[in-house]
Amino acid sequence: MSEKGPEKISTEDRRNQIVDMLTKKGRVRVNVLSKLFDTSEVTIRNDLSGLEKMGLLERVHGGAISSYRAYYNMSIQERIKTNEEEKRKIAIGASGLISDGDTLLVNSGTTTLFTVQELRSVKNLTVVTNSILIAQEAGHYRNIHVILLGGNIDHRNQFTYGDDTINQLSRYRADKLVLSVDGISMGNGITTFSHLETEVCRQMSERVNKIIVVADYTKIGRTSFSYIKPVDGLDILVTDKKADRDELNKISKRNIEIKLV
Repeated sequence: MSEKGPEKISTEDRRNQIVDMLTKKGRVRVNVLSKLFDTSEVTIRNDLSGLEKMGLLERVHGGAISSYRAYYNMSIQERIKTNEEEKRKIAIGASGLISDGDTLLVNSGTTTLFTVQELRSVKNLTVVTNSILIAQEAGHYRNIHVILLGGNIDHRNQFTYGDDTINQLSRYRADKLVLSVDGISMGNGITTFSHLETEVCRQMSERVNKIIVVADYTKIGRTSFSYIKPVDGLDILVTDKKADRDELNKISKRNIEIKLV
């Protein structure tokens, strides 16, 4: 965002720019945003409240701080509802990249869950996943053969991890990986909030012919807690049209296909 002066913009664009500022600076203040966007402090507080409900920030006195803690303190059902419209569009876009007979590795995440839900009409799929929710969901579909990786269980996030998970994963190779992440940027690569799943994601990415990252606009340009791999390692990024275009341009220059939905 260029801080050249006040500019009248839509509520959606203003909130997107606030998220972008939080990503870059880590903190925003109500009085500064009010002057920057030439709007009332009441309006800015409403923006921050709306973004907090989406899990994109935490309110503090006089402003807000960037944090995914609020999002990850939500129940899985609450996370499913956060940015659901964007995630479902991304899922539809990603499902178009899957062919009959494919073998897939799929990590845990709400966007990957939505993607699997869109694969009900694809024939003869095999899905290997560490997500208990995804395994349960895909288990209802006759067209999908499901392999749930064993190991330690993260009860809050409902996925498996650890040495047993990695050892079982080493038996397989797959056509494609559908990877849900919490951050993707040219500077800091592909990152995730949960350090417990990092090695699973990394090993999955080494065992496929094509890596498809599914990430809504709040993840683009963001850096999360635990590093998975450089952006150069992926093949296709599926995201929504709200994503930061400058960051997408940087990513696309690395010969990475970007699918906007």
